[in-house]
Amino acid sequence: MADRSLRGMRLGAQSLQSEEGVEFSPRKRSVYRTTEGNTFEVMFAADAEIPEVWDSPRTGQEGRLVGDDGELVTSEQSAGKAPRTHWDMLLERRTIPELEELLEERLQYLRSRRGAKKSA
Repeated sequence: MADRSLRGMRLGAQSLQSEEGVEFSPRKRSVYRTTEGNTFEVMFAADAEIPEVWDSPRTGQEGRLVGDDGELVTSEQSAGKAPRTHWDMLLERRTIPELEELLEERLQYLRSRRGAKKSA
C-alpha cells in the first residue's frame, strides 16, 4: 500500500505559474525629496502622468518630485485659474437682489413656523 500512495504538492507553498512568455509593462522610477532632505523612489508606469507631490511610504512626509538634473520640479500649471467656489456657481445662476429676496422669503417661512414676530 505504501508504494501506491499519491504524491502531491504542499498547498500554497509553490506557484504553478511561471514568468515564461510574460511581458512586463515599461516602468519609470521617480525620485522624491522631503523637506528634511530624505529621498525615496516610487515606480510608475512609463505612460503615467507623474505627480509632483507624493507621501513617503516610510515617514509619511510629503515629498516633491526631483528632476533628472537633481533639482525640484516646479509646476507651470500652478499659475492657472482658481477653482470655482459654491458662491461663484450660485452667482452664475442668480443675481444679488434675487438672492436677497429668496433669503427674506425663507426667513419669513422659518419665523412663521416658530411663531416668532418679524423684527425690522
